[in-house]
Amino acid sequence: MKAFKALARLAACAAFMTASVAGTASQAATLTVTHWIDGMYGVPFAVAQDKGYFKQNGVDVSGFITSEGGGTSVRNAMASEIPYGEVALPAAIAAIKQGVPITIVHSGVQSVADLLWVQLKDANVNGIAQMKGKTIGYSSPKSMTEMITIVALERAGLSGQVQRKPVGASGTMMIALQQHAVDVAYMTEPSFSARKDQLKIAFRSTDIVPAETQTVGVVRTDYLKAHPDTVKAIIDARSKGVQYIMAHREESARILAKAYKIDPAVAKSAIDNCLDTDPHYWSTGRFNYASMDEVVKGLVLIKAIEPGPFDWTKIVDESMLPISERSK
Repeated sequence: MKAFKALARLAACAAFMTASVAGTASQAATLTVTHWIDGMYGVPFAVAQDKGYFKQNGVDVSGFITSEGGGTSVRNAMASEIPYGEVALPAAIAAIKQGVPITIVHSGVQSVADLLWVQLKDANVNGIAQMKGKTIGYSSPKSMTEMITIVALERAGLSGQVQRKPVGASGTMMIALQQHAVDVAYMTEPSFSARKDQLKIAFRSTDIVPAETQTVGVVRTDYLKAHPDTVKAIIDARSKGVQYIMAHREESARILAKAYKIDPAVAKSAIDNCLDTDPHYWSTGRFNYASMDEVVKGLVLIKAIEPGPFDWTKIVDESMLPISERSK
């Protein structure tokens, strides 16, 4: 969940990129999805591809490009045949502030229902209030997980009373837990569902921030102006994927298991964990500006951006959404 990486090179090269990008039925293309394979953001895309929604809309999607998240996902999207990607909202904000010509066109995952704080089976933390004097592990500096630890401890009145430690990706996080370097650490789905025999939940991120937008769909602005129908087609196919997941969890789990090469039971558990915690975990496209504002507050808190008013109208274009999905 690395939200911020150096994007200066991306900003510098953006001016040289052209809009000569082919994108529809006659030519297959890949789409960028942050944390494809190891996060839940990609599930609507997997379903949309499996059910043929992209092809029905005239977009031939051959596969998905992934990354560790942050600025890498934005760079991948910018360099793709179709310069579109679902990326972390903080990464999109960072890129735009660096002068990268992208536009936010739809909401993606608008909840942190997939982000859990876990402990070993024999540990006994039951809620954030019991973290006093303990150590909590987050992924990396200026990440979503660091942001949530700061907000959580502040709201629980525990600032300065809990040690915070970066523990890296899920593999090194598990080592940190097993070696008792941390008492509690972050974990996302579907990784938690795959490790339920070793871990248990200490508390959930939604206990702290009930609504916080994690990802958004972005498009290179020149491509958006030249190919609005392609962008609308992608958004619509993804939206249909979300609707299918909500109505058909079992079949969606089968599709997820195939796409991610994981056990179907793990896939079903991960989907259930997200939707049972927040039925609106995946947005069909509509923006929740209150949950986006929560991200901005967090970014100010971790000193990733300067405080001050934030005008979403300058970087968001709702016109690619169906009228029923627009906020105005």
